Amino acid sequence: MASEPQQTQLPMFYEDLMPLNSRDHKKFHNRMRETAPYLAKQHMVPLTAEEFVQVARHYPIIFSTGENPLPLALMGLNEGVNTFFDENGKAHEPVYVPAYVRRYPFMLARLTAESEDLSLCFDPTCDAVGDFSEGDALFNDDGSPTEHTQAILNFCEQFEQAGHRTKLMTDELVKHGLLMDGEVSIERNSEPGKPYVYKGFQMVDQNKLRELDGETIARWNKDGMLPLIYAHLASLDLLRVIFARQQEQGKLPAQAAAPAQ
Repeated sequence: MASEPQQTQLPMFYEDLMPLNSRDHKKFHNRMRETAPYLAKQHMVPLTAEEFVQVARHYPIIFSTGENPLPLALMGLNEGVNTFFDENGKAHEPVYVPAYVRRYPFMLARLTAESEDLSLCFDPTCDAVGDFSEGDALFNDDGSPTEHTQAILNFCEQFEQAGHRTKLMTDELVKHGLLMDGEVSIERNSEPGKPYVYKGFQMVDQNKLRELDGETIARWNKDGMLPLIYAHLASLDLLRVIFARQQEQGKLPAQAAAPAQ
């Protein structure tokens, strides 16, 4: 394919995008990495709704601000701080890795603005994919995709579908006015009266949730949306755990107030 994907603004992690094709990449391999350097300085990562229950065991789940809120897993409370992965992108301990991270360096993208079709693309700046012998081949000798490439494509397709379902969920929350501006104030034992205030995110308003009509509650429960909301609310207790991790790792900012965005 000679066309390049339309790039108005590349998603998080991606520095470039190139369509994967057997003509240019017939000898390319994809090798596994034990580190994710692109994750080292990211304090939050996009989520799909299907991950909420599992993610809520490890990270606080918040929603971004703006007209199209996006669910996010918080790995640190300050920009550039990740308390779960070191400076090389290696996990400090076993932890759930969101699908958005596992998808990289691949993704589905439209090659032209007019096209409705999505093509499998990759970030050519990532050293996990290239013309080397290590790892899994992306194409067979006859130019057909290998099982490894098909598995990547299937994962990316499932991610897109999950993203669509996530958008339906957030649209419902917005429609019923359930998202409110979030704020958390945390004090260090050594500095009483000098709280660190984190805001710049959204969360579900529990008071409005309790006032929601029974028909909507029943529908959300049947659709599986209600348990996801409760997982989000329960995960907010982990904000203080993340704060403690930053304190333990010496990554708290010097100033007393710091935005979470």
